[in-house]
Amino acid sequence: MPTTTGAIITAQTGTDPTAATPTAATPTAATPTAAAPTGSDGDGTRTTYGALWRRVPQELLFLLLTLPVVVIALTVLSTVFFTGVGLLAVVVGIVVVVASLYLARGIGLVELVRLRWAGQPATTPPRWETPGEPATTLRALLGPLVNGHYWLYLLHGMVVNVVLGLVSWTVTVVWLSVGLGGVSYWFWGRFLTDTDGVWLHEVILGWVLPGTTLPIDPLLAESLFQLALGLLFLLTLPYITHAFTLLHQFAARGMLGAWRSEALQREVADLSASRGAAVAAEDQSLRRLERDIHDGPQQRLVRLQMDLASAERKLTTDPDAARALIVEAREQAHDTLEELRALSRGLVPPILQDRGLLAGLESLAARSTVPVRLELQVDPALRLSSEIERSAYFVAAELLTNAAKHARATGIRLHLALRPVADEGSTGSTGTAGTTWLDLWVIDDGVGGARLIDAHGLQGLDERLRGLRGVLSVRSPDGGPTAIGAHIPLPAAVPVRAVAVS
Repeated sequence: MPTTTGAIITAQTGTDPTAATPTAATPTAATPTAAAPTGSDGDGTRTTYGALWRRVPQELLFLLLTLPVVVIALTVLSTVFFTGVGLLAVVVGIVVVVASLYLARGIGLVELVRLRWAGQPATTPPRWETPGEPATTLRALLGPLVNGHYWLYLLHGMVVNVVLGLVSWTVTVVWLSVGLGGVSYWFWGRFLTDTDGVWLHEVILGWVLPGTTLPIDPLLAESLFQLALGLLFLLTLPYITHAFTLLHQFAARGMLGAWRSEALQREVADLSASRGAAVAAEDQSLRRLERDIHDGPQQRLVRLQMDLASAERKLTTDPDAARALIVEAREQAHDTLEELRALSRGLVPPILQDRGLLAGLESLAARSTVPVRLELQVDPALRLSSEIERSAYFVAAELLTNAAKHARATGIRLHLALRPVADEGSTGSTGTAGTTWLDLWVIDDGVGGARLIDAHGLQGLDERLRGLRGVLSVRSPDGGPTAIGAHIPLPAAVPVRAVAVS
C-alpha cells in the first residue's frame, strides 16, 4: 500500500477495528452513582449509603497506606532539598535542588495514581513541557526552578500531605480500632478486664447521671456498652473514610492538578493548530482543483475551440469534413461536461446535500470495486453539520479508493458509530457531560503496511481532520489487516443514539 501511509495515532479510538464486530465504545470516565440525600462527592454527585460502603475497602487501604507514604516522601524530599539548599554556594547545590523538585513531581504523580485507585475522579496533571520548545539539557536543569508546579508539588509532598496524612491516618486507625474492638469486646473483655477495676460504662454514666448504677452484671453492661459504641463507629466509618479521601482529593486537585489558565492556553493552541491545518487542507484542495481543471476540462475546451474553428473554415469548402469535426466537437463538449460534473461532485456531492452522510456512505459502498460491508451504528435520521458530513464522506471515499487500488483486499468493512467521551475531570452521566465523537473506520483484509508520509494520501486526510480538531488513527501491520479510523468531535447538541448493525 504505497500511498495509504500514516503515523500511528491511537488517541480517541473508541472501538476495536480488528474485532469481528465492533461494539459501542465505553466512556473514558466512570459514571458516579446517582442521587440520594445521604452523601455527596466533592463534585456534587450524591451517593447512597450502600455505595459509600462499597468504597470503604479502597478508601480504607488508601488511608492506612498514607502514613508510610508521607513519611517516605517527607524523609526523601527534606533530605535532598535541604542538602541542596546547604550547597547553594556551589553549583552542585542547584543540581540537588532541581533533583528534589523532580522527586517531588514523581511523588505527586504517585499520589494522583493512589487517589484514582481509591475511586476518585482523575486529576489532570500539569503540562510539564512547553509545546514547541526544544528539549535541551539547560532547560531540563533550570526549567523546574521557574515552573510553579514543581514548587507546589514540593510543598504538597513536604508539608500539606504530611499534615493531612498524619491526621487522616490517626483518626481512621482510632475509628476502626474502636469499632472493631467494641463489637468484639464480649469475647476478649472477660480475659482482660478486672472486675474490681473501673468500667468505661460506669465512667460515662457517672458523667451523665451522677450516682446512678445499673442493676446488672458489670461485665454484661460493659459488653453491651462497647457493642453499641463499636456499632456506632462502624456504621459511621464510611463517612469518615470518604470524607478524608475527599480531603486528600481536594488538596491534590488544588496543588497537583493543571491550572485553568493552562487549559485555556491549551485550548487556544489547539484552535490555532486546527485553524492552520484547515487553511493548509483548503489550500491543497484548491490547488488540486485548479490542477484538475487545468489538466482536464481546460484542455478539452481548448481542443473544442480549435475543432470549431477548423470546422468553420471547412464549412464552405469541405462540408463532410466540417460535419465530422462538429460531431467530434460535440463529443468533446459531452466529455468536458461529464468531467466538470465529476469535479463538482468532488466539491459537494449532491447525495450528501440531499440525503445526508449515511446515504453518501451507502453510495460509496455501492460504487466500490471491492465488496464493502456497511456497519452503520447510528440513527438513520442523523444529520450533522455540512463540514463534518463532507469531511467524513471524503475521508471514507479516499480510504475506500486506496484500499481498492493498493491493498489487494478482498473485503472491506465501513464502520460508523457515535461515541460519548467524558471530559477530563468530568464525572457526569454519559450523554450529559463530555464530548460526542464520530468514529468512522475503514478496515480491509489486504497486505497492510500503511504509513503516513508527507505529500501522500493519508497526510491530506490527517490535515483535513485536524482542521475539525479530529484525529486520524492508523493500524496497519505488515501483512495486514489495515484499520484506519477518522475520529471527529461533534457539537454538544448531537444526540448519542446507537443502533444495531445494518
